[in-house]
Amino acid sequence: MTARRLVLLRHAKAEPARGQVPDDMRPLALRGRSQAGAVGKALAAASLVPDVALVSTALRTRQTWELLSSHLGDPGVDVRLRPELYEASVADVLALVRGLDPHVRTVLVVGHEPTMAAAAAHLAAPGSDDAALAQVRVGVPTATWSLLRSDAEWAGWGRAGAHLAEVSRPGD
Repeated sequence: MTARRLVLLRHAKAEPARGQVPDDMRPLALRGRSQAGAVGKALAAASLVPDVALVSTALRTRQTWELLSSHLGDPGVDVRLRPELYEASVADVLALVRGLDPHVRTVLVVGHEPTMAAAAAHLAAPGSDDAALAQVRVGVPTATWSLLRSDAEWAGWGRAGAHLAEVSRPGD
């Protein structure tokens, strides 16, 4: 059986919050655009091209996906824009993951902090990478992803049920 892989990605760097623009409409900063492209290259190089991408509907997450996906080739990713990811709890993320088709092997979630790191920490089983676990326990910077693996079907993913293999970001 091939392990299922879950990649939890915090969006790339966004423009600072300003009163005129609602938070969910903040675009990526110039640095964020560069980060997103680098994430796409790194995911492709690590053979972490997703079968399904669950993407928050916030502008910065959609832009992160659009820019990173341009470096994945044309893999025919099933992209699902999910408004609930904008203010998601760990339980919300798990509900989306548990609802995936068992034939899906690699999933990318493009979301927000603190939920992306908290979900990785929640899912991390004993024996996970110590440095990765320490990082997700305190939160992750922009354009950082956590890679989790498990042989369990998506419906069975839960607390301490997956191996947290790494936390990475472009340039690390």
